[in-house]
Amino acid sequence: MISIGHICLLCILASVIPLWLLARRARVFPDRRLIYLFLTLPVITTVLVLAPGSFTVTRQWALGIVDGSVVLLAVIDLLSLPQVKHFSATRSAGRIASLGKPHRVELVISNKTRRDQQIKVRDDVAEELHAQPEEFTLTLRPESRSTLHYELRPKRRGAFKLTKIYVQVRSRLRLWRRFLDCPQESVVNVYPDMKQLSQYAMLARTDRLTQIGVRRMRRVGQDHDFERLRDYTVDDNYKHIDWRSTARRNRLTVKDFQESQSQRIIFMLDCGRMMTNEADEISLLDHGLNAMLMLSYVALRQGDSVGLISFSDRVHGFVPPGGGMNQMNHLLHASFDRFPEMVESRYDQAFLYLAAHCRKRALVVLISNVIDEVNANQVERYLGSLTGRHLPLGVLLRDHRLFDAANMEQPQGRDLFRAGAAAEILSWRRQVLRDLNSKGVLSLDVYPEDLTAPLVNQYLNIKARHLL
Repeated sequence: MISIGHICLLCILASVIPLWLLARRARVFPDRRLIYLFLTLPVITTVLVLAPGSFTVTRQWALGIVDGSVVLLAVIDLLSLPQVKHFSATRSAGRIASLGKPHRVELVISNKTRRDQQIKVRDDVAEELHAQPEEFTLTLRPESRSTLHYELRPKRRGAFKLTKIYVQVRSRLRLWRRFLDCPQESVVNVYPDMKQLSQYAMLARTDRLTQIGVRRMRRVGQDHDFERLRDYTVDDNYKHIDWRSTARRNRLTVKDFQESQSQRIIFMLDCGRMMTNEADEISLLDHGLNAMLMLSYVALRQGDSVGLISFSDRVHGFVPPGGGMNQMNHLLHASFDRFPEMVESRYDQAFLYLAAHCRKRALVVLISNVIDEVNANQVERYLGSLTGRHLPLGVLLRDHRLFDAANMEQPQGRDLFRAGAAAEILSWRRQVLRDLNSKGVLSLDVYPEDLTAPLVNQYLNIKARHLL
C-alpha cells in the first residue's frame, strides 16, 4: 500500500528531475520568484487539510486547481525564455596590453526580439586580468543594441584567450533565468609595462625627463661630436651656446653632442626562486622586465646594441645583441611569457653561456636578488670574474619587509627581535655590495618599483664617463 510519504517523495522527484534536466541541457534555472511561489503550495495544502471540517472533494479539487495553475503558469513562462539566436554579442579589444596598466574593452550587445529584455552581461575574463566592472545589468529595448565598456588591469604577463560573452536573460514573468554563451574569440597578449616607453619618448622630445627621475648627465670630452642644435634649457652648460644661431633665431640656442655609439648591453635576468617575491602586487621579475625594457629602449635610441639572457636552473632564452628599434620586438617576444620558477638559479651555466656567445666587451647587467650567503657568493664570484673583459653591473632588489622591520620606531617585544634580525641582514647585505664594488663591479641597491629611473641614470652616467 502506498503511503503519504511515498506520494510526497514521488512529487518531489517529479519536480526535481525536470529542473535538473533544464539546468543540465538548456542552462535554465528557476528564479527566486518561482521558488517562493512553489513554497506557497505546501502552505495552502496544510491550511486546507487542517481547516475545520473534513477534507472534502471540493477542497481536493481546489487544491488540484491551485497546484495545476502554478505549474501551468511556470510552463507558459518557461516558453517565453529567449534563446541564443535572439541575441548577438561582439567584443573589441586591443591585442597588446601592458602589465598593471588599464586596458579598455568594448562589448556590443544586440537584442533581436520585439520586447524589452532585462539582462546581465559578463565577459569571459581570466582571473589574472581583473576586469572592472565584472558584470553589467541593463535593459535592452526591442530590436536595439547597447555598447558597454570595461577595463582590464592585468596582474600577470602572458597570452590570454577570451572565448565567450555570457548573457543572463529572464522570462517574461521573471520566473526563469537562462545563461547564454555567445561565442566571440579574442586574444590579449600581456607584455611588461610598455606605456612607460611612450611616456619616455614624449618627455625626451620636450626635455622633461626629470619628471620621471632621469637626470641630465654632463658629458665629458664630447665637445667635438656635434649632433644637433636645440633651444637652451636651464640645465645646459652656457659654454655650449651657439651664439651665431642664437643671433639668427633671436633665441638662445645650444649645441647637442653625440655620445659614443655601437656599444653593447647584455641583460642577465634571473628567473629563479629569488625573483618570486612580490612588490606592488607583481613579482620582482616583472619589475626587472619593466626596467630592462625601458633601458633597452633608451640604449637603442642612443645607437647601442642590446641583448638578453634569461635563466634559472638552466638558460631559458637568448637574444643576441642587436641594434635598431626592431630589436625591441625580439626582446618583448623573448620575455613576455617568462615567469619566475621555484628553483635554484645556476649562475655557473648562465655565465658560461655568456662567455661562449658574447665575446666582445659589453655592459653586463645582472638583475637578481640576494637572500642568503650561497647566492651572494655566486653573484660576487661570477660578476667579479667579468671585470676587465666586460663592465659588470649588479642590480640587487630590496625587500620592503626587511627595511620596514629595521626602520621600526621604538620596537617592543617580538618587534624588537624582528628589528634586530632585519638590521643584521641589512648589514650583511651592505657588506655584499661593498665586496662587489671592491672587485670593480658597479652595483644598484633599490626597491623594485623604483628600479627604472636609477638604472637608466646609471647607464647614462656610464656613457658620460666613457666607462665602456
